[in-house]
Amino acid sequence: MQEQYNPSQVEQAAQESWNRNRVFNVAEDTTKPKYYCLSMFPYPSGKLHMGHVRNYTIGDVLSRFHQMNGYNVLQPMGWDAFGMPAENAALKSGRAPAEWTYANIEYMKGQLKSLGLAIDWEREVTTCKPDYYQWEQWLFTRLFEKGVIYKKAGIVNWDPVDQTVLANEQVIDGRGWRSGALVEKREIPMYYFKITAYADELLRDLDKLTGWPEQVKTMQRNWIGKSYGAEIVFDYDVSSVGEAGQLKVYTTRPDTLMGATYVAVAAEHPLASRAATGNPALAAFIAECKSGSVAEADVATMEKKGMPTGQSVVHPLTGDLLPVWVANYVLWGYGEGAVMAVPAHDERDFEFANKYQLPIRQVYQLVSADSTFDATQWQEWYTAKDDSITTIPSGKYDGLGFQAAFDAIVGDLEANGHGTKRTQFRLRDWGISRQRYWGCPIPIVHCECCGDVPVPADQLPVRLPENVVPDGRGNPLARMPEFYETSCPKCGQPAKRETDTMDTFVESSWYYARYASPQFNGGMVDKSAANYWLPVDQYIGGIEHAILHLLYARFFHKLMRDEGLVSNDEPFANLLTQGMVVAETFYRDLPDGKKDWINPADVELERDGKGKIIKAILKSDGQQVVIGGTEKMSKSKNNGVDPQELIDRYGADTARLFMMFASPPEQSLEWSDAGVEGAHRFLKRLWKTVFDHVSQGVVTKYVAGELTEAQKALRFQLHKLGVEKITVDYGQRKQFNTAIAAVMELLNLYTKTDLSGAVGRAVAQEVLENAVLLLSPIVPHVCEALWAELRPGTQLLDQSWPAVDQAALVQTEIDMVIQVNGKLRGSIRVGKDADKATIEAAALVDENVKKWVEGQAIKKVVVVPGRLINIVL
Repeated sequence: MQEQYNPSQVEQAAQESWNRNRVFNVAEDTTKPKYYCLSMFPYPSGKLHMGHVRNYTIGDVLSRFHQMNGYNVLQPMGWDAFGMPAENAALKSGRAPAEWTYANIEYMKGQLKSLGLAIDWEREVTTCKPDYYQWEQWLFTRLFEKGVIYKKAGIVNWDPVDQTVLANEQVIDGRGWRSGALVEKREIPMYYFKITAYADELLRDLDKLTGWPEQVKTMQRNWIGKSYGAEIVFDYDVSSVGEAGQLKVYTTRPDTLMGATYVAVAAEHPLASRAATGNPALAAFIAECKSGSVAEADVATMEKKGMPTGQSVVHPLTGDLLPVWVANYVLWGYGEGAVMAVPAHDERDFEFANKYQLPIRQVYQLVSADSTFDATQWQEWYTAKDDSITTIPSGKYDGLGFQAAFDAIVGDLEANGHGTKRTQFRLRDWGISRQRYWGCPIPIVHCECCGDVPVPADQLPVRLPENVVPDGRGNPLARMPEFYETSCPKCGQPAKRETDTMDTFVESSWYYARYASPQFNGGMVDKSAANYWLPVDQYIGGIEHAILHLLYARFFHKLMRDEGLVSNDEPFANLLTQGMVVAETFYRDLPDGKKDWINPADVELERDGKGKIIKAILKSDGQQVVIGGTEKMSKSKNNGVDPQELIDRYGADTARLFMMFASPPEQSLEWSDAGVEGAHRFLKRLWKTVFDHVSQGVVTKYVAGELTEAQKALRFQLHKLGVEKITVDYGQRKQFNTAIAAVMELLNLYTKTDLSGAVGRAVAQEVLENAVLLLSPIVPHVCEALWAELRPGTQLLDQSWPAVDQAALVQTEIDMVIQVNGKLRGSIRVGKDADKATIEAAALVDENVKKWVEGQAIKKVVVVPGRLINIVL
C-alpha cells in the first residue's frame, strides 16, 4: 500500500473493476427484497452541474447502503432528450438537434461514470430514440381510440419567437421562459389528455403516499383544487343582448349571490364578441386581452382592466339586471369563461368595482358587528364558514349563517331551473401539442374522408427525421412533404401526417417504468419485470418538479394500470426532494444598467471575525466588486463550479463527501472551497490512518480479550454512536452529514486511544474495517482500496452492512459533562452505577472545574443520572 492517497489512481482502478465485473447490472430475483432507487434523469444540456452531482450522489448512497443490507438494487440512468433547448442550440450552431443531443449525452455520460455511480448502464434509455418513443405513440393511439385523448381548439400561450405553445408554468411575467418574448393568446387545435377524468383519484391517492413530503402533497392538492359550489344560470336580458340565451358561472360561494352586482366575461366569450361589433374601442380592448398570458399567476398580479358591453343578464333570484363587463382577469377555457362579481366580499371584485364605480352590496357581516360596511373586513366575512357571520339584507335569506344560506339559495336555484350543486376541479386537461420539431411525433393522420386516424401499431414508430436543422421559422416538419405526405390507414387515400410533436413531459411521465425492461420489444413494458420492480422505492429530485412532472407521472401510471401494463396505483413509494446548491454571487454594474456577473473563483474575499464576507476584490484588477448574496448556482449568475474540474483536482470521492457532509439532503447546500478542501483532508487522513495500521501487519478484528477502559470506550463509540446510529442515519433519517460526522468522531477517539498489543491491534482492525464499511456508500472508491488492504483477498462489494455487537454496548464507566451555572466547564468519567455523592465529589475535584468554583459558595449540585452535573453558585 502506498503511503500517499492518489484519488485518480484509486478511482480509475475501482471503476475499471466494477465495469469489468458488471457488479451493478441486475435482474429480477425473488429470493431478495428489491430496492428501486431512481434520481430524476437529466436533460443532456452539455455538462453536468453541481445540482446533478448532488442529486445522483444521494441516490447512489442509498443504493449502495441497501445493496449492503441484502437488497436487490436497481439504479438506472437515461436522458430526457427531446425539447426546445436542442432546437435553440441548433439555431446558433447550425447543427441538427440530434447531433447536438447525442454528443452531449456521450460527454455527460462520461462525467456521470467518473462519479463512480452504481448504475446499471445496460438499462440506459434515451427518450429521443425510436425504440423509446414508439411505445409512447402506441399508448397514444390506444387512448385516442378510447377518448382519453381528444382534440379541440383551445386558447393557449403562444411564444412568437420560439413559435410554440407554452404551458402556464413556462410563462414568467407574461414572457416566454426561454425566449423572453411577450406571449400571445391564440386559439389553435390541440390534443389533450383527459387528466380531469382522474382528478378525484389523483387527489384521493395522495393519502397513500406516506413516504412523500407533506409540502409536495399539499402543492398537488392545491393544483388539483377540488371545490364544492354551484353552477348558476343567468338569463340574457333580451332587450340589451338582442337574443335569448343563458350565461353560466361556477362559484364556490353561491351563498353570496344576493351581493352580485355585475358579471364579467372573458374576451373570447360570445357576449364579448357580439358587443364588439360596431364598437371599435371594445374591439381594441378585447384584442389587448387576447394578447396577454393565460397563466393564472400573471392574471393574478396584473392590473385589472375592463370595459362594459352594454349588455345585461337577469339575476336568477331577484330579477335585477346585472351589467356584463369584459375583464382581462377572466380566462376563457376556465369554466364557462364568466364570473359573477360580489365586490363586498371579494378583494379582486372590490378593486374592480371601485375602479369603475360599480355598486357594492354587502350581504355578510359578523354577528357581533353593526351593519355599517367596512371594506377592511371583507376577507373575514367572506372566508368565515360558521355561525360568526350572518346574511344582511338578503330578503328571505336574512339572518342565515354560511351553510344555511348556501343550502337555501342553491335549493331555490334548483327549484327554478337556474342552478345546481356542482363539484369542480381547478385541474384542466393536459394539452400536449407543441408546434416544434425536436419532439415525439403525434401518431395521427388527417384524412379528408376519415378525419383524424391513429397510426396502426404495425406502422409505428412514426420516426422523426434526425437530419433536420431548424431555421427558427416555426416547425420545419410542417414544411417537409417527405414527412407529412402519407396515405390514410383506413381508406388508402392521400392524407397528411400530423406535424405537431408532444410535450416533453410525456416522455418523462413513464421513463421510470421503461427502465424495468428497456430492451423489451413486445410492448411498452414487460409486465412481469414492471410488476417486480415497481413502484420505485425511492425517487429523488428537485421540489421544482412537485406539480407538473410528478402529477403527470402519477396520471400516466394510472393510464398504464388501466391498460393492464402495471398492477399498482402509484409510481413512487417514497420521494426525497433535495435542496439546491447555492453559492455567493458577485457583479459590477454596466453603463447600460445590466450586471456583469463575476465567477467566485475570480474574486478574493475579505471576511470579518464571524466569517461574513465584508469585501470582494476582483483578482485581475484589484478593484472591488459588488457582493450579490447567495443564490442557486446558474450560468446566468456565473456562480457555478464545474464538477469535472473538481473531480480532476480532488477526485470524485472528495466531491461526493463534501456534497453529503455540507448539509442534509433536503436543505440547500452552500458551496465552500474550504469545505471541499476539508473533505479532501479527511480522506487523506483516513488513508494515512489505514496505512499506518496495515504497515504493521493485518490482524483479525477484535472478537475477545481483556480490554482497557479506553478500548472499551472506543468499542462503545464504534457500535453505539457508529454502527447503530449511522444505520438509522442512512436507512431512516437519510441524514448523511451526521453519519459522516459520527465516523469523524470515531477516528478522533481512535487516534487518542492506546491500541498497542495484540488486543489493541485487534480493536484497531475492528474500528478501521467498520469505518470503511460505514463510509463506503458515500466514498466507494477509496473505501474499496482501503478494504483490499485491510482484508486482502476479499472484495468490499461482497460485504454486508456492519452489525452492532451488543456486548460492546455494556458499559462499566460513562462520561458525564460538568456545568457551572449551566455553562459547560468540563467532563469526567465515572462508574456507571456510581451514586450521587461519588459523582459530586469527582466533579468538584476536576481540575477544569476547580478554577470556576474556587472561592465561591456552592448553593447546590444537580446530578442528572447518566448525563450531566450542574454546579450552581
